[in-house]
Amino acid sequence: MPRNMSFAITTEQVKNQTKTVTRRLGWWFLKPGEIVNAVEKSRGLKKGEKVKRINQIRIVSADPEPLCAIKEPDVIKEGFPGWSPNEFIEMFCRHNKCKPETVVNRIEFEYLT
Repeated sequence: MPRNMSFAITTEQVKNQTKTVTRRLGWWFLKPGEIVNAVEKSRGLKKGEKVKRINQIRIVSADPEPLCAIKEPDVIKEGFPGWSPNEFIEMFCRHNKCKPETVVNRIEFEYLT
């Protein structure tokens, strides 16, 4: 059974399939070819709330890299066209309570549904 990966911050980008890369502080176990359920959120659900699946995705690659290594083409793949790398880094650090030098898992994926 596929694992659920939350896309709470980028739900619309995943629904529109304009996001093909995500950066995570975890998920180091992912392997290319693995199938994952992209969901709206998977933690902090209120009583009676259920996980809402958006799409299924297949992992293309998962590689460690410093967050500050992101370039504009990857900001677009993250679903933020028009943002600078610095804007993306600031948003990521704010949401994940980390620093620009933090090594993150750069996960590239493709949509199955």
